[in-house]
Amino acid sequence: MHPLLRIFFTGMLVSFLGSLPLGTLNIAAMQIAISDGISSALLFSCGSLLVEVVYVRLSLVAMDWVRKQEKLFRILEWVTLAIVLALAISSFYAAAHPKVEKNVILSSTLPRFVLGVVMSAVNPVQIPFWFGWSTVLFTKKVLLPRQDHYNTYIGGIGLGTLAGNCVFIFGGLLIASKINNNQHVLNWVIGGIFSITALIQLWKIWKKKDAAHDLEHPEEVHERIKTKVDKIK
Repeated sequence: MHPLLRIFFTGMLVSFLGSLPLGTLNIAAMQIAISDGISSALLFSCGSLLVEVVYVRLSLVAMDWVRKQEKLFRILEWVTLAIVLALAISSFYAAAHPKVEKNVILSSTLPRFVLGVVMSAVNPVQIPFWFGWSTVLFTKKVLLPRQDHYNTYIGGIGLGTLAGNCVFIFGGLLIASKINNNQHVLNWVIGGIFSITALIQLWKIWKKKDAAHDLEHPEEVHERIKTKVDKIK
């Protein structure tokens, strides 16, 4: 396989699989699809993946600078926690009040693309994730410090993230079509997912296993991801 194709598909596969675990952004995309339609959800996803590829670029060329922003990442971790809690409360409110069908935060007047940008920008967990994977790919000589490699890698990542979000967008619509008039049930479920996400986020901050810690100890991230790669082999 041509090296650039290998880089593209590697970035796409890692990004796609990384988008599948339940998280703030993919669940938000699913809820937007159910309440506001596919186009709004896709715009939200495009906004979030734009920030993700920018973060990946930073992790490739300016990691020394990024590592020094520990205080900023600590603040962003708490901001992310506040947003997830607000999303959970909004979902529970919609579930408890049948006349309120939409999450008031995700269905605000803010353009969906901008909403995706903002929610992704304050979620720095993706930076150590991609720093770890990129380091492993550099070590394996799959990725080289060249512009064409970087651009191809980022292109694959963007497509993989979009594909992963589409699983939630169209999966959510399928679930919504099955429950028909039981929209409140889905709101309870989504509210529960956001609550669990918030608890996990709080636990990571308390145990110092958050993004700021990962950036301060990149060797731990590298070792975790290297272990995953070895298991796949």
